[in-house]
Amino acid sequence: MKFSISSKIIAKHPNLKIGVIVIKKVDNSKKNELIENLLRRTEEELMEQTGNKSVNDFSHIQEWKEVHKSFGNNPKRYAPSVLAIVKRVLKGGHLPSINPLVDLYNYISLKYVAPVGGEDLDQCDGDIILDFARGDEEFFEIGSTENKSPIKGEIVYKDNKGVLCRKFNWREADRTKLTEDTKNAIIVIEALNTISDEELNSALDDLRNLISEYCEGEIQTHILKEGKAEVNL
Repeated sequence: MKFSISSKIIAKHPNLKIGVIVIKKVDNSKKNELIENLLRRTEEELMEQTGNKSVNDFSHIQEWKEVHKSFGNNPKRYAPSVLAIVKRVLKGGHLPSINPLVDLYNYISLKYVAPVGGEDLDQCDGDIILDFARGDEEFFEIGSTENKSPIKGEIVYKDNKGVLCRKFNWREADRTKLTEDTKNAIIVIEALNTISDEELNSALDDLRNLISEYCEGEIQTHILKEGKAEVNL
């Protein structure tokens, strides 16, 4: 099994970088109060640092809004994941505690203001690729039994069976969501111009160390970008 970024995506977005964490034999079953405390502290810090700013003042978020517009998405209606969670926090809301891996990647997403998502590798069918959608792929979002296929030309993560995440980083599929039973997983941290290689490496290191501390498992990290757009999982 491998994960790759299609050459068409690289050509369209040559500055795209994706940090990849591959976790094998992970224990995602134990809820931990310390992880939820990390989330709450990061929410508080974001509120304190932001002051009177709005989500539109974050350069990272502005970049992702432009990327979404580039493939015809309206980010006001279908918000990039990082826009959605930062907006929620700035309005005084809290991110729900789901399970250790999801809580940890949400923590990283808030800390670095970067889109982060994950998939259960055992539920994936064949290779995973970030590519433009044909428009006929199957997609069942979390909690839904209704097929909502992507629009042709939409940027999606997909495998042989269907779409894993629509509109780049908007909505995850129910089939491959991370659960308490997940044993093998992939987590991606997405970055553009406003996040340097150093920042992306720092985010990967933070997440790797937290997963090792709270979930154990065998962990590998990679960065995919122009010139190195594929990794074996």
